[in-house]
Amino acid sequence: MTEPTRGHRYRSALISTAGHCAIACGFCFRADRAHGLLNVDTYSRALSRLKEHGVTGVCLTGGEPTHHPELRQLVRLAHQFGMPVSIVTSARAEPEVRCLEQVAHLLENATVSADSRGAMRLGRTLRSVRSAAHTLRRIGVPSAVLHLTYWNLTGHECREIADAVDKTGASLQLSPITLDTTGLRRAGLTPNSYAEQQQRDAKFLSQHFELGTCFQRHLDALNELNSTAERPYCRSPTLYLSATGELRRCPYGTEGVSVSAPRSDIARFLAGPPTEQATADCLALCRAAA
Repeated sequence: MTEPTRGHRYRSALISTAGHCAIACGFCFRADRAHGLLNVDTYSRALSRLKEHGVTGVCLTGGEPTHHPELRQLVRLAHQFGMPVSIVTSARAEPEVRCLEQVAHLLENATVSADSRGAMRLGRTLRSVRSAAHTLRRIGVPSAVLHLTYWNLTGHECREIADAVDKTGASLQLSPITLDTTGLRRAGLTPNSYAEQQQRDAKFLSQHFELGTCFQRHLDALNELNSTAERPYCRSPTLYLSATGELRRCPYGTEGVSVSAPRSDIARFLAGPPTEQATADCLALCRAAA
């Protein structure tokens, strides 16, 4: 995680519009998995508190944000507070894509998530690159990102991915699958075989894409987490709001404060030092929402 700028510790907020998601990816980055939708009044109060603490933009995520029945209202409320809105979505079904089309002109950025074929098999998902490209072409936002979670790539698939992205005009953001000890065991992998596959994938990607320094920093951060028992503290400049209205400094943190708490309690919590250690999921979630 990057060190927040002094004097502007929190610049943006990642907002969970729902604790549940029917898509249920096997390697989902979601920090919360409880049922329920973000209440509009709670959200409006949260926007007010976030603005007081210097937050200048929000990113709506989920679960799946297009499943929120008042998504348009969520976007418009943020604009009333002077905050541009981004969205991270896995929308593929026709009702989901239509929902995005209705708010596309109000969005600063839309990130559509996709998985490589190997990632789809491992996570039992249906979020193909081709269907993500279809969604991006339909919604036509000014700034768009195709976020690819990848695993077990081939040269042929890399060429297909490049072609699909070129046709959308979107930027490509890459994240390797992150597996903890339990995930490795379920996938029949050892830490060594997992690391070797990541290296093979990175080699294929470097042959077909011009990889930027941000991507390399992300890989370096993941490798650092895997190679040491002492994890760094999460110092993200992005706050997290759960669907239940709890503000956290890290999505995966256990410490938080309700947006309904007194202003002094919220200020005291946000002024405190980071106490949560960074995880691979933490890095991946913040990266996908960046």
